[in-house]
Amino acid sequence: MLRALLAAFGLVELLFPDKLVAAMTRLAYEDGGEMTAKPWVTTAARVEGATLLLVALVGLRGRCGGDGEGEDEDE
Repeated sequence: MLRALLAAFGLVELLFPDKLVAAMTRLAYEDGGEMTAKPWVTTAARVEGATLLLVALVGLRGRCGGDGEGEDEDE
């Protein structure tokens, strides 16, 4: 469940970084409406979203059986 939530958050952050940064700024600061993010923040948010999505999908793939590698290592 947690991996699915990470994947969803990562996807939103990857596709809509400006809107997510604006929403998080409004939540984090009392006067968040007047805050302006630096230009690199959008790129950093997009990279973070892609990383979260990748980690979550790799984890989900491993839980669902994936490609079969790593099974029966004890035999």
